Amino acid sequence: MKKTARKNSSASLATARRAGGIVRIVGGDYKRTPLKVEDFAGLRPTPERVRETVFDWIPHLLGGCAGRSFCDMFAGSGALGLEAASRGAEKVVSIDTNRACTKAIAGVVQKLGAASCVKVVCIDAFQYLERTDEVFDVIFIDPPFATHLQQQAMKAALRRLREGGLLYVESDKAIAEADFQALGLSVSRQGKAGQVHFFVLKADFP
Repeated sequence: MKKTARKNSSASLATARRAGGIVRIVGGDYKRTPLKVEDFAGLRPTPERVRETVFDWIPHLLGGCAGRSFCDMFAGSGALGLEAASRGAEKVVSIDTNRACTKAIAGVVQKLGAASCVKVVCIDAFQYLERTDEVFDVIFIDPPFATHLQQQAMKAALRRLREGGLLYVESDKAIAEADFQALGLSVSRQGKAGQVHFFVLKADFP
């Protein structure tokens, strides 16, 4: 990777880590729509460049986003779920415990006229997945890094993942392939931007 690309990536991450601000949807019908980033500790939206990469991978692995169902367990700004909706998802469930975040996401959904496909829920993601009988093609796992919830979230998400579906995971630390394999997961794609490691995982259903 060229030095300029690394510098640009680091700059994007630095911007995303700052409290408050704006990020934008990077592709699809809602491209360039601004999303407010609330001023809360630990809120760290997936950088636009990373989202662009991930949404190049997912359609390739699934054969497209259209008609697919997505769940964003730690929605924050709503960027990942709204990116999926922008690219034709049939159903998106955006979950967060922070009422200000879910209110902001719901406001964007209303403005976009996307309420028929995007459901915004203010609840603990683990409780939601335990209570629902929904299954999803893609589940996004991007918790505040300080909570270290990735492993717990992957276990919970697997129960609601459709066969052939994908998990997307972000972490501030590298995750060994053996740790994924212990959960019955294999790495389909992975990348690193600044200090952020990101993975697209496939479940090895029996």
